[in-house]
Parts: sequence; C-alpha cells; structure tokens
Amino acid sequence: MSETEKVFNWDQYNNSGNQLAGTYTDQERQELEEIYRATLQDINRYEIVEGSVISVTPRDVIVSIGYKSDGLISASEFRDLPDLKAGDAIEVYIEDTEDTKGQLVLSRKKAKLVRGWEKIQHALEHGEVLEGLVRRRTKGGLIVEVCDIETFLPGSQIDIKPVLDFDIFVDKMIDVAVIKINHANDNVVVSHKALIEKKLEGQRLEIMNSLEKGQILEGYVKNMTKFGAFISLGGDIDGLLHITDISWSRVSHPEDIFTIGQKVRVVVIGLNEDKKRISLGMKQLETHPWDTLPESFQVGSTVKGKVTNIADYGIFLEIMPGIEGLVHISEISWSQYAYDLSERYKTGDEVEASVLLLDRDNHKISLGIKQLTGDPWERDTFLSTYAIGTKHEGIIRNLTHFGAFIELEPGVEGLLHVSGLSWTKRIAHPSDVLKLGERLETIVLEIERENRRLSLGLKQLEENPWDICEEVFQVGTTHKGTVIKKVPGRGAFVELAHGMEAQIPQQHFIKADGTEPVIGEELELQIMKVAKADKKIIVSHQASFNPEIDTNKGKESITGDVKTERTQVTTRGTTKTVKKSTFASGANNVPKPVSGGFEAFADLKEKIEIQQKTKEEETD
Repeated sequence: MSETEKVFNWDQYNNSGNQLAGTYTDQERQELEEIYRATLQDINRYEIVEGSVISVTPRDVIVSIGYKSDGLISASEFRDLPDLKAGDAIEVYIEDTEDTKGQLVLSRKKAKLVRGWEKIQHALEHGEVLEGLVRRRTKGGLIVEVCDIETFLPGSQIDIKPVLDFDIFVDKMIDVAVIKINHANDNVVVSHKALIEKKLEGQRLEIMNSLEKGQILEGYVKNMTKFGAFISLGGDIDGLLHITDISWSRVSHPEDIFTIGQKVRVVVIGLNEDKKRISLGMKQLETHPWDTLPESFQVGSTVKGKVTNIADYGIFLEIMPGIEGLVHISEISWSQYAYDLSERYKTGDEVEASVLLLDRDNHKISLGIKQLTGDPWERDTFLSTYAIGTKHEGIIRNLTHFGAFIELEPGVEGLLHVSGLSWTKRIAHPSDVLKLGERLETIVLEIERENRRLSLGLKQLEENPWDICEEVFQVGTTHKGTVIKKVPGRGAFVELAHGMEAQIPQQHFIKADGTEPVIGEELELQIMKVAKADKKIIVSHQASFNPEIDTNKGKESITGDVKTERTQVTTRGTTKTVKKSTFASGANNVPKPVSGGFEAFADLKEKIEIQQKTKEEETD
C-alpha cells in the first residue's frame, strides 16, 4: 500500500457529497479494499521475481510483475532474445519499487548476473561443469564468459599439454570447472585442464583395473629423466621404467638406450592403486645373468672386468653382462693411504682382479686387485731389495714430531727419524725441512721384517762432517760465520762457512765498537773449542780482533763442561788452550782458515789420508 492510500480520508470523502458515499457500508468498503489488495503482489527491493512481457518496442520492453505499476526495461538488455514477444515470461531484478517519478525500476541484466553468480557458486561447491565462450586473450591466459560473467582461464589450466597459441581458442565454446572465487574483487578462476585430467583419471582407473603384474605390454618412450623413462601405454596412461629395470647391465642414463618415440616391450612389475602408479621393467623379459654364471667361477679365480662405476669406497667391475663385482678401496693397493680413485681409473677401463667372495644366493661378488701382486713384505726378494745400505726413493706420507714416514712402494713404509735428517743442524720438527707428498731419497739403516718396520736415514747419504771437523775447525783458527739465532744473556748461534753451527758465549759476542751483532750479520770468528762427541763448536768474535781476550773464559756458558786434555801454547804473544792431539805449540803449526762447502771436507780428508799413507810407507 502506497503512502497516498495510507493517508486517504474516507470520512472526508463521504462528507464531500460524493454520490457513492452512501452506496457502501463500512463492512462493504472493507471487503472491497481486501479484494483490491489481493490483486497486488508484495515485492521487495533487490530481489529477483518472474515477470510477463506486456509489450515490446524498438527501444523498451514493458514488463508486469503483478504490481500496481509495470516496469520499463531497455531493449538493449534483451539482445540475446531476438524473438522476444508479449506474453513471454522472464526473470527481472527489482532495483526500486518506486523512483522519483513513481515508476517501478526493473533490470533483466542484473537478474542474469545474480543468477550467474549463483550458478558459479553452486558449480564450485558441487564440481559441476559449466560452458563458456572465450571472449579474448589476455596476459597469461583467456577471458571466458560463463553465465554472463567474465572469468579468467590461466594458460596453465587450458590443457594438460603446454599451449603455445592462445588465439586459436578465441570465440569458441569451452567447458570449464570453477576452481576459485574471489568475492572481494568479483574475480573467478576456471580450468579446462581439470576436466581433462578428471576424464583421464577415469580412463586410468579403468586401465589400471585391467592390468596385472607380469602382464607384457607395448608402449612408446614419452619422456626421459636421469632416473628412468616414462612409457606411454595409450589413453594418456604412462608407466615408469626405472633406470635399474632397463637392463641387467649398469645404465648411466636412459638416453644411452632409448630415443623419444621409440617403441618398446615392457612388463608390469608393480601397481600402486593409491598413488595410481605403474612400474614397468625390461630386463625382466631376459634371462637373469646369474643363472648363466659358470660353475668354474670360484673364489680365487682371476677375472677381467670393465670399470662401470667409480665411488669413494671402491670401483665396480662388470665381469659378465649384468654381473658386477666390487673392488673395495682397501683391496686395490697394499698402501694404507687413501688416494683419489678417479685419478687411477676411468669408466670403461679393463682391469684384472681376483675373486675374494662369491655369494650366488644374494648375487654378490667381492674382488681384489692387490692380491694379484702379493704382499710385498712376503716376497722372496724383499730382504735383498731393501738390504741395509741400499738407497730408495719414496713419498713422504706422514710427518710427526719424532720423524717422517716414507712410503717406498705400496705397502712398504719406513721411518725416517728426526735425528737422521741432518748431521749439522738441530731440527725441531721434520716439517721444518720436509713437505708431505714430496719424493725423497733415503738409505735403509735397519730391517725388522717380522714387525714390518724399516728404519731409514737421510743424513747417511752424505759423509759425516763431524768425522773431520776437528781437522777443519782446529782451535785457534779463524773462520767467517753468520749470526742465525740469539740467546738473550747467554750468547748466540752462528753458521760457519761449511754449514756447521757454532756457539758464541755472551762475553765473546760483542763487537769492537761495543755493540751487539744482529741476526744475519757476518763475523770473523776464532775457534775456541771443538767437542766432537757432543757435536758442539764454540767460537769467539772478540778474539778475532783483540789478542788479549781470554778464550778460556765463557767456554762453558752455553755448551757445558767438556772434559778434554788441553795444553797451553803461545801464538803471536797470546796463550791459547788447545787439544794435544790436534794442535801443536808454535806459530807455524796454526792451521789457516778453511773456506768452501762439504767439498772442502772431502778434499781435506783426502789430503790427510795421503799424508798418513806417506808416513806409513816411510816407516816401513
């Protein structure tokens, strides 16, 4: 009822002299009002109702919804109904029951949109398939009109195969499934791929239900990866042929065996109904190679094989097609030290080995290479090869504080003690003069075959300079030396011209100008003492420029007491203490300084031996 009807005053109307005023009683008037209201429909804004077309004009369509007034709708909203005529039933959306002009405002377009959203929501909830028209392509996909609403079809959801040309779908009808609705943006995402996958899923289940383990099939290589090949069995059904099931022999990559599209014969070896996977095999169609392994193949046999794989722990040899054995890294060489197998072996190399273990039931073979050469310590020629005094070149494998371990050959190792490194230098740690991995020539000093031990020497390769040092560095002689180390408050160490180390007591270390020499400075030095047993030489710098210096004072400050019989001799007005056996009194008997390297020792020793031989001949 309108506002006008609510405020109409019947009493005033009756008193105005209307001819019908006295025609109806109050009861009759009430009954007429009820009959009139019954002819009108109660409607609300923003709802969809069914209406009837009253008339159609080129510009407008008049629609009645049983209300007191009819609605006027633009003809443009009926372009999809070219045969529209009076009396047709249509759905309309009530925008307003009465506008400013008192007219009912209806819309068919909005009614279609509301019904469209309802259908799309229902399709999403119940998985229904909708049909849409591809209007145009857009970035990343297609715009599809579904139920008069534009939706987005991503390129990845068009087909199960990649689509390169989107334009071929424009202006074509396509079935889609609603996969997402964003009400905040009125955005709908649909998929055609989901329908294809659902269809294929039904076919896959049908085919899988018909498959059985052991069934032999034919297919085509569809795709390959590093772990196997996918075989198309028809109906877009694929099975996986794992790389380990291609051949009894080792296969590095399926590409080494197959090409895309190649026809293959396979057998079903596994079905996973939960994950809907089919496992296939090819090698199962052939005889197992272990069934053809001859009985003559036994532990201790020598075999040849091809390297098929190189691992950190060993190498695999294929000794027959489909039969491999492992050569563990510990069975490759008698050496106890690890090395890079890839540097020694390459895939495809032919290698000879010995059978160490054969397990036919579990299909396992263990092989060894070092057994072909035998244990080097057990060879009959070992003692002659490594006899005491023989020289051998080896590799420095380990350095410790007490020495270096030298590998003379795989499995044969000797210890070079730190004391055997040098005759003249005090070496704190072998790493000061040796490096891991370098090759070094040594001499055998001792053999303990039962304990597998060799003692080696390095300094023994050269003559011991201490054997003739008393002849070269006689007390009272002058030599040049270089300061190599200082001992605060006690003196210094110097290196003489022949590589020998000597010690200078603190009171003999000061120069003529009163300063102390620096490391690396070369000095004139006079021999004060030679202690062969202790391998020590004591020198003085002050005695070289001050003849009045007492060379006896300070001798023991660094080296300690050395009990040696001495005698007093006077040279150039200076009294010196020297060994009786090496130094005679008289100025003419003072030896001259000796320069040069170890060659000087050899030359001097040769001269001394000649002199001794001459004296012996004269005596005879």
